[in-house]
Amino acid sequence: MTVPEPLPVNGDAHLALARDSLRELLDDKRVPPPVRAALAEEYQQLQVLLDKIEHGHVHIAVFGRVSVGKSALLNALLGAMRFSTSPLHGETTRADHARWQEYDAGGVFLIDTPGINEVAGEAREQLAHDVATRSDLVMFVVDGDITDTELKALRQVKGVAQRLVLVLNKIDRYTRADRELLLQTLRERTEGLIQPQDIVIAAAQPTERIVILVDADGNETETRRCPPADVTALRERIWDILKAEGKTMAALNAGLFAGRFSDRLSREIITIRHDVADKIVRNYCLGKGVAVALNPIPVADILAAVATDAAMILHLSRVYGLPISRTEAGSLLKTIFTQLVFLMGTVWGMNLVASALKGISLGLSTVVTAGAQGAVAWYGTYVVGRAAEQYFAQGKSWGEGGPKRAVQDILDSLDRESLLAQARDDILARLKPLL
Repeated sequence: MTVPEPLPVNGDAHLALARDSLRELLDDKRVPPPVRAALAEEYQQLQVLLDKIEHGHVHIAVFGRVSVGKSALLNALLGAMRFSTSPLHGETTRADHARWQEYDAGGVFLIDTPGINEVAGEAREQLAHDVATRSDLVMFVVDGDITDTELKALRQVKGVAQRLVLVLNKIDRYTRADRELLLQTLRERTEGLIQPQDIVIAAAQPTERIVILVDADGNETETRRCPPADVTALRERIWDILKAEGKTMAALNAGLFAGRFSDRLSREIITIRHDVADKIVRNYCLGKGVAVALNPIPVADILAAVATDAAMILHLSRVYGLPISRTEAGSLLKTIFTQLVFLMGTVWGMNLVASALKGISLGLSTVVTAGAQGAVAWYGTYVVGRAAEQYFAQGKSWGEGGPKRAVQDILDSLDRESLLAQARDDILARLKPLL
């Protein structure tokens, strides 16, 4: 058989785009160190993909149930016993790979994986999923009519794999008529998942056959022989795919992985920023609540509270990588505060009353009143912080509903009584040693 020509050059532009995309993700200095630490494994996979593209490698993985002949199929393609085979279930326990030197000067790697129905299958199915996301072509192997379990796994692999070929292995066990019936059934059951031309047959490790030898005198001798492997149809189909789509296929696979990584990166950054922002807001809430509770001058503590909220907004802007000036922070606070006054007029009225009462109260009543005053201030700062965080998380935008809708949604989502009780307890715990 003639070895096909090298991969076409018309995929070079696609590979260059994929390579630039991977490098940009790897070299992005804006990613916070905690996010890089949380995604260390994904970053390592990105580097592997980048190395693969730069060296012009193509990865082909094999999937299937235990003992359908995955390892034997790869050995037959390689023409050597590179992968372990055994009549025992579960011989392949981890992903393994070998260079397929017969094609494109060894730029293609064949990857073996554990069976999808192995014991402790969840971990191994995850391994299979991970390999599929990094493979350019996947061979899904069956040895008969596809089962419901296999069909489910095929759909899962289809969701992450760039290119799929379905292999009906062990065809030596079937008559010609049964073989044709099986192929027709596979085409029908995988319609919409696998193209008919991508369903091929193979006999990776034919079973021994009894052969009767007759000598010149007519004497018969019975012996056993193993027919040679037959993977011609599979080899030719793989070569056709690599020749037509090789570099573009590798580029698309890298692009898909980069896209999934970007989504994961965005979610991780949002989560970490939210966690940091939540701690900042709560620290400012407590600081403001205690400061308001301790200030004995009626109404004047409200002015100090405004400065606290403005400082919190400045801090939050830096967390989200959108730093603003003090003037902008004051303007944003004014916008939020205006909506709070409109939506919480009664609460803020109580705030002023408590402030006045605090100046004439004595003893325990002062502590209780101060705690109530501080709790309201704590709650107000919490709402301001949540609103400001949402504004920065949306890229310094209130969204279609504007600030009024944003603040209203935040108020509706909060358990006011629970938050006020928590604030009061935190503030009183700080106040008691001081009063």
